[in-house]
Amino acid sequence: MIGWTNVLIVLHVLVALAIIGLVLLQHGKGADMGSGFGGGASGSLFGATGSANFLSRTTAVLATLFFLLSLALAYVATHRTGDDGSVVDRVPAKAKPAAEAQKPAAEPQKPAAPAETPSGKEVPR
Repeated sequence: MIGWTNVLIVLHVLVALAIIGLVLLQHGKGADMGSGFGGGASGSLFGATGSANFLSRTTAVLATLFFLLSLALAYVATHRTGDDGSVVDRVPAKAKPAAEAQKPAAEPQKPAAPAETPSGKEVPR
């Protein structure tokens, strides 16, 4: 079953891509200067002023949805239940890795020999 977190992340990415597309479709404020001198910008799909209105309103709606999805993801990330966690957390405490179970018992450490100086005298440790 798909969790709510995955659904929110997919919606968040789709809304972000839609915002990017809408921002790239919009023209800047300086683009209107060319239409006054016979440019082709005034013959766009929604008319000279209608496209900016439609695209900017749609961008505002998507930006609001993006903001709300961001808040929802932050809430889900900080309010996890006890069942959530990594796979490592679900391993029983008694289980030991196979490498540790077959490891022979460690031999006792032998004391190190005292270090010698270049003159041949022993230096106490």
